[in-house]
Amino acid sequence: MIRIFVHDESGCREAAGIEPAWLQPGSNVLLWVDLAAPTPAETAILSDVFHFHELAVEDAVMEIHHPKIEAYNGYLYLILHGIDFEESTRGFATHDVDFFLGPSYLVTVHDGRSRSIAEQYNVCIRNANAMGEGPGALLHRIVDAMVDHYRPEVEKLEDKVDELETHVFENPDVNPIRALIGVKKDIASLRRVTLPQRDAIARLARKEFPQISEAVTWRMRDVYDHLVRLSEESVVLHDRVTGLVDAYLSSQSNRLNQVMKLMTVIATIFMPLTVLTGLFGMNVPLPHMPGPSWMEFWWITLLMAAIAGGMLWKFRRNRWI
Repeated sequence: MIRIFVHDESGCREAAGIEPAWLQPGSNVLLWVDLAAPTPAETAILSDVFHFHELAVEDAVMEIHHPKIEAYNGYLYLILHGIDFEESTRGFATHDVDFFLGPSYLVTVHDGRSRSIAEQYNVCIRNANAMGEGPGALLHRIVDAMVDHYRPEVEKLEDKVDELETHVFENPDVNPIRALIGVKKDIASLRRVTLPQRDAIARLARKEFPQISEAVTWRMRDVYDHLVRLSEESVVLHDRVTGLVDAYLSSQSNRLNQVMKLMTVIATIFMPLTVLTGLFGMNVPLPHMPGPSWMEFWWITLLMAAIAGGMLWKFRRNRWI
């Protein structure tokens, strides 16, 4: 689907098509063209009307690109990522949004799931001067909204890590490794998006391109600061999850050591008892112990109890148990 917003001296309005005069040098018309989940016929507008470079058009119609920014002759091509937290899978889902920024136009291409662009739709419909500051300011508002949407998703991820911390330390009997690996995968996705996106926004914040005015440059620096904090939080979350994995494995190792210690103590105590019972159970003549024959069982039992008790006392004295 293609939506076209035009801003001229009469204000901002939605148009049914693009007039070639709007793209001519000296035109006072500002244009925003949004392609949401476009068909191959709709994406032809990129090359037939705007005459974008074929490599940029190829990247725009494909999905799952790393964030980047490239300067072409007279316009910028920018790839950024929006992010959603899917409750069905309790994981992150990223989707890229492609921007073509020219002196009098902004073209956006996405899969139709961009909340930030949907918000700007409503702004343009309600406010006749929404595009009056130029396409660079519109780009900033979309990008700023995309970065703002990261915050609640990251907080949901932090909540998951908090739940896993409680689980690891208060309920270690249930194996949380699968959940920890899933969270670690989400954090890796967050870092994979925020770090290159931060670098791309940094270039816009340095007034490196003529399409970005000085006023928009200052606003982009604020967006850059938000991305820096998000990238730092992703590092902290990654370290927390790694620490939880190590803590769980250590606790399991300690429990195994306690079990092995107990089994070793039991086996050590029974070794001399086994020798003793084997000795008196041999089917060879042995000298009888003093007293009636039925008393031999109790003498042997008493000796075994004394040996076991002495060994337990020795283990306890040496703090082995």
